[in-house]
Amino acid sequence: MASYTYLPYGYQLQYPKQMKTDDSMAAIRTRFYDDHTLIDVYYDDFNHTVTDAAAYIGYGNRFAKNGSDHRVTKDKSMKVAGSKVHVLKWERDKLERVENDKPYYASAEIVKNDREVYTIQIKSDRPIHNEMDIVHSFRMFPPQGSANIGKVTTRKPLRANKETAYLYNRLFLSDGLKWGIYEPDAAESKMNRLLDLEHKLDYTFGLLIRYQSLDTGFPAEDLNKIYENGRFAVLTLQTMHYNKDNSSIMYDILKGKYDEYLMKYAQDIKAFGHPLLFRLDNEMNGDWVPYSSYHNSKDTEIYTEMWTYIHDIFSRNEVDNVLWVWNPNNLSKPGFAWNHTLLYYPGDDYVDVVGLTAYNTGTFYEGEDWSTFHELYAPLYAQYDEWFDQPMMIAEFGSSSIGGDKVEWVNRMFGELDQYPKIKAAVWWSHMDFDPNNQPARIYKLDESPELVETFHKHLQSYKPYASAIRR
Repeated sequence: MASYTYLPYGYQLQYPKQMKTDDSMAAIRTRFYDDHTLIDVYYDDFNHTVTDAAAYIGYGNRFAKNGSDHRVTKDKSMKVAGSKVHVLKWERDKLERVENDKPYYASAEIVKNDREVYTIQIKSDRPIHNEMDIVHSFRMFPPQGSANIGKVTTRKPLRANKETAYLYNRLFLSDGLKWGIYEPDAAESKMNRLLDLEHKLDYTFGLLIRYQSLDTGFPAEDLNKIYENGRFAVLTLQTMHYNKDNSSIMYDILKGKYDEYLMKYAQDIKAFGHPLLFRLDNEMNGDWVPYSSYHNSKDTEIYTEMWTYIHDIFSRNEVDNVLWVWNPNNLSKPGFAWNHTLLYYPGDDYVDVVGLTAYNTGTFYEGEDWSTFHELYAPLYAQYDEWFDQPMMIAEFGSSSIGGDKVEWVNRMFGELDQYPKIKAAVWWSHMDFDPNNQPARIYKLDESPELVETFHKHLQSYKPYASAIRR
């Protein structure tokens, strides 16, 4: 066995000596690896949060309740060297489309105290037998120094046709902020409501969000109408079925069950020919979507494998009219180290644009707060500016009207936007979230009141010169 010590998080352990060490992202995790096995070590500090060690262990392992995909072989709590330890072992079917897939797992949560937990996660291409050896070798000591992440990406040359490269340059490499919108009817190519709103605003939105699930194929007719109207689509494909059980969806994709669908989808995008901002499985770090690691073995690499797999299908079909937009939520939920935003990053060769998303959700639900634009985006922008080399856009955002003055929020937002010069586009989500009784819970509509429309009208005038940069 070899020994490893990480001072900033105050721990030491022993690991198989043939393994190599990757501590390039030790502020999130340290990895030990060989051709067959990965061992990841995480540290979580839940001080000043609503989470404690018991909630972390209970909530974080709920994926195992999906017994059709996860076969639990051990679930045991014990004391080791005076510390509470919970060990879970499970396996799943082999994923046919993943090279050297590792379907055997073990995790051990080692409780330092009620608010601090270390986690050892192992996955392998063969049954795991040494998890307790590693747990017994684990030692804690007072932390020393600080842990930092730093830059994690490098922008790669764009691979796109001439028209798409032109859009990329005009949208992301030129001055000024360009505005887009999600307006439900316009997303379905029914432009009347959008055109009426734009007339009131005296502003034309160059980007329109169009959502889609696996229930339908590529929406060629809608996207052609959007393009013919002089705009570009932010096509958001969410690999799920609406109103159906999606518990196995990520595994099914990587078993090849959607190959025919994805192949046809790529071919249809190629035939469409015009530029698309392609936003695949946004907000993946949120437990409300089935493609989050929360539902899939606590394994973010299920997501990154899915992303690169679909990207490779597009490449094999010579799709060159897509800009790939990778778009986490501002907060990872659950807020655990193994669910960290950066662990979902699929790699520099697979991402053209980094999307930011943070909403002022309002106060309809208990535990949610009214937040200004600056309170949401100042810390998020600072992180992303440090981490990412790709251009940035706010891929969707908005403010609710429940819990504060929405007009004042928008006025302050426009006064603060120039503090974020690397954000080149912003898409307002003009719709509503509903509660379980189908009552409006978060009202994000841009045209909620005449006063709000007038506020946007006043401020958008200064952005009209930039809007023309992406209008055909």
